Amino acid sequence: MHLTPREQERLTLFSAAELARRRLARGALLGATEAVALVCDEILEMAWDGTPIETVVERAGGIVPRDRLLPGVAEAVPSIQIEALFPHGSSLVHVPEPFGPAGATGPGAVLVAGGEAELAPGRPRTTLDITNRGPREIWVSSHFPLEETNAALDFDREAARGHRLDIPAGTSVRFEPGRTLTVTVVARGGDR
Repeated sequence: MHLTPREQERLTLFSAAELARRRLARGALLGATEAVALVCDEILEMAWDGTPIETVVERAGGIVPRDRLLPGVAEAVPSIQIEALFPHGSSLVHVPEPFGPAGATGPGAVLVAGGEAELAPGRPRTTLDITNRGPREIWVSSHFPLEETNAALDFDREAARGHRLDIPAGTSVRFEPGRTLTVTVVARGGDR
């Protein structure tokens, strides 16, 4: 028998899901791999049966109860995404927190010390007035070189050269059309 890669993947997923079912039947706890496989297998079967995608997502979150998982599995699997074949065609099914919300101190949690932490200590800072002259809001992320931002942002680009917004990594600032914001900028570090 010749199987396509998609068919081989489906059979592998089914095998792992069957392992999960056997373990659950004898009272064993599931690890991340078999728990995800079981949820995915059930999603694919519901899709095959023509269950509406909203219902599939709703039901998927209750397939494996959290108390049937090894510690840390819910934290290790913040979401599941799988492409499922529905009668109308393929759709990506996204299930957020399939095993419930992550614990505040579980594996992968970020534990911070008390107090304040100075960002980019010792680097020169200044303030700039930035006006969005464009028709749409513009977002600038934490480490984007200011002199290279959207041309609709009006500010002293020469004064901004070598600087970025003085905000925590991974965050951004929204500049609304026609509005001026006064922002603090910090000199970028590194060799570039």
